Amino acid sequence: MTQDIVAVAKNRHTTKAYDPTKKIAPADIAKIKDLLRFSPSSVNGQPWHFIFASTDAGKERIAKSSDGRFPFNSPSIRNASNVVVFASKMNIDEDYMLKLLNQEESDGRFATDPETHKAQMHGGRSMFVDYFKTEKNNLQGWTDNQTYLNVGQFLLGVASLGIDATPMEGIETDVLDAEFGLTEMGYRSLVVVTLGYHKMPEDYNKALPKSRLPISEILTDV
Repeated sequence: MTQDIVAVAKNRHTTKAYDPTKKIAPADIAKIKDLLRFSPSSVNGQPWHFIFASTDAGKERIAKSSDGRFPFNSPSIRNASNVVVFASKMNIDEDYMLKLLNQEESDGRFATDPETHKAQMHGGRSMFVDYFKTEKNNLQGWTDNQTYLNVGQFLLGVASLGIDATPMEGIETDVLDAEFGLTEMGYRSLVVVTLGYHKMPEDYNKALPKSRLPISEILTDV
């Protein structure tokens, strides 16, 4: 049965308290990881890496990033079933672009006239990378934006599975980067998303109506 995606968007909420006794089923964990992998990105650049915490020890490591300056986020990190750290790639070089190209070829993207289509894909991707690296001087901003595209799809996707989530920028990213060696891997952390099932009455946001600006104020029909 096809879900009404608009209903999912209207019903999802940012969870303020999690029930630590409720865990996400393994079958849904596999789907969650697929959501991370199959997010769209500009020129299929996929400039991201994820830390996926399923254990108490893993969640404790992530909670180090909130305990100091953002302690109000720590209970959700510790009580959630799972926690995801989203990190963006700090540089895109030729070796990485060739890795993408080889993966695309392996996945059958160039079945017809492979050499021509490979060259076109590589040329187009290189053009965008060079544009943001040299002309805009903001490659990091571009890769961050692609990672946030993933976050947006991810939040809607997990909601469609009946899973609650909380995106958090109230974290010290330098703490996460050091804890997981992300800088040495060529990434920087951006946001944490906690996953699980809300706990009432502590999750006051579940009972509140959504509040959004009217469509007439945010959209211009032409």
